[in-house]
Amino acid sequence: MTKPPGRTAWTAVLCWLTVLLEGYDLVALGATIPTLLRTGHLGFTPAGATAVATVSLVGVGIGAACIGPLTDRFGRRLTLIGSVLLFSVFTLLIPLSASVAMFGAFRFVAGLGLGACMPVALTMMSENLPERRRASANTITMTGYHVGAVLTSLLALAVVGDWHVLFYGGGVAGLVVLPLMWARLPESAAFLAARESGAGERVRPRDLLGPRFRRISVTVWVGSFMGLLLVYGLNTWLPQLMATAGYPITTSIALLLVLNVGAIAGLLVAGAVADRFGIGRVAVIWFAAAAVLLAGLSLRVGSEVVLNLMVLLTGVFVFSAQVLIFGFVAHSFPAGARGTALGLTSAVGRIGSIVGPFVTGALVTAGVAYPWGFWFFAAVAVLGLAAMASVAGRRAPVTAATTCGVHACTRRGGGGGALQPHPRDRPGAPLHRRPPG
Repeated sequence: MTKPPGRTAWTAVLCWLTVLLEGYDLVALGATIPTLLRTGHLGFTPAGATAVATVSLVGVGIGAACIGPLTDRFGRRLTLIGSVLLFSVFTLLIPLSASVAMFGAFRFVAGLGLGACMPVALTMMSENLPERRRASANTITMTGYHVGAVLTSLLALAVVGDWHVLFYGGGVAGLVVLPLMWARLPESAAFLAARESGAGERVRPRDLLGPRFRRISVTVWVGSFMGLLLVYGLNTWLPQLMATAGYPITTSIALLLVLNVGAIAGLLVAGAVADRFGIGRVAVIWFAAAAVLLAGLSLRVGSEVVLNLMVLLTGVFVFSAQVLIFGFVAHSFPAGARGTALGLTSAVGRIGSIVGPFVTGALVTAGVAYPWGFWFFAAVAVLGLAAMASVAGRRAPVTAATTCGVHACTRRGGGGGALQPHPRDRPGAPLHRRPPG
């Protein structure tokens, strides 16, 4: 099925803008925390800031876990629009908070909508391009996350101290995008094809732990946990870690900007490399490089040029390593399971996104965040490397009931052997018959 160019372009742009909102929101909190702690606004303390960051990510995790089965049952379009609406309204309410508890409650509800956005947007983008370009589909979409983070960093530098502007900006941006989504965002063609053909079985969340999907599911969940721990831990606490290390506050916030500029460059490179050499293998290399660079940041760097280069390269490898896992999931699971698989992979990763800021915040509270915070992050990258190394080159089993979609539909033929991808096949190559038994 060939999709009209306009349909493809609008899907790409609107999914990219949706992911941009999450990047904007995450860095908004990270850039706000030093100001809240310095001024004591609403009685914020390091423990209170850690609690708010944690409860925000609990909401994001619940949103990601719940949205996957809904998208596979009801479609991608309406679930994405509803998620953006929920996030936008409650983000606008955050500056009106009268207490730390209310601030956290608004962050929690906004997180429910925000957590649902990314897996749905990545699912739509993966189904919007041919299978051989699924790594690029995910990495290009995720550049929106880091463009949002860069925009927030720039805005934070321009309005130092006036943190309310960051949250008003995020809420208004979401409300501006909504009319465009309603008018221009089409339903996923893969979802419509599977529903209309009647060939796509409904995959329940518990099925991902069944014999067909168990090994690859558990492994990508571990990788996603480690990857999002790094992403959220660094974006939430990097300014404070650098301030603890003795760098000026303006330098610390500027390094957050440098980190996310590196992330954008890394995503563009990682997608092209992974499409050519295999998503799993490239993810292993990316995690390895991230581990080395994070360990290097535990050293006090006297040269501003060297420090910025190290942070830039850290952004290049850390963030794209995580996104490659989403690409691996989209490439490995059939259309009938893709939304659920991506949603649960994101949800388990969100547990890591809670653990990362929580552990780093505890280190900050204990006064040992530097250098222990970076040693902790380096160890996490090594665990992500080990997880992806165990499945590099593998693919989840495909059966007739779940593979009917936009690009191809496989059928069970005579002799009882299901059509299966050969391990050496490149994405998009013909399927080979596996002998029965």
